[in-house]
Amino acid sequence: MASLQKKSLNAPDDTRNFDKGKMQIVNVGDTSFGRFQLEPGWQWSKSVKPIVKTESCQQQHTGYIISGRMKIRMDDGTESEVGPGDFTIIPPGHDAWTVGNEPCVGVDFTGAKTYAK
Repeated sequence: MASLQKKSLNAPDDTRNFDKGKMQIVNVGDTSFGRFQLEPGWQWSKSVKPIVKTESCQQQHTGYIISGRMKIRMDDGTESEVGPGDFTIIPPGHDAWTVGNEPCVGVDFTGAKTYAK
């Protein structure tokens, strides 16, 4: 029988730091959940690409933006900007960057487990 489980992102199982950002991750059973904080000036192609060595981000992200803003550009050129209160699904094949002078803080329900590895 399954049991009730909980973990806090205030005591993450893993914290991945990268240039101008970090991802805090909790693992509950087979599920990983992450909270990201991306500082002004963060851009995936400058901050994470050197770590993962792919041309664009190949993670699927299902996320919610708590504060700040982020712009996403898909490999096909499609662009969108997200901000507080937005829920988004970002398929593999994209670049992204913070917009403005405020950190972008959000949660990722699907891409945290292997992000920036």
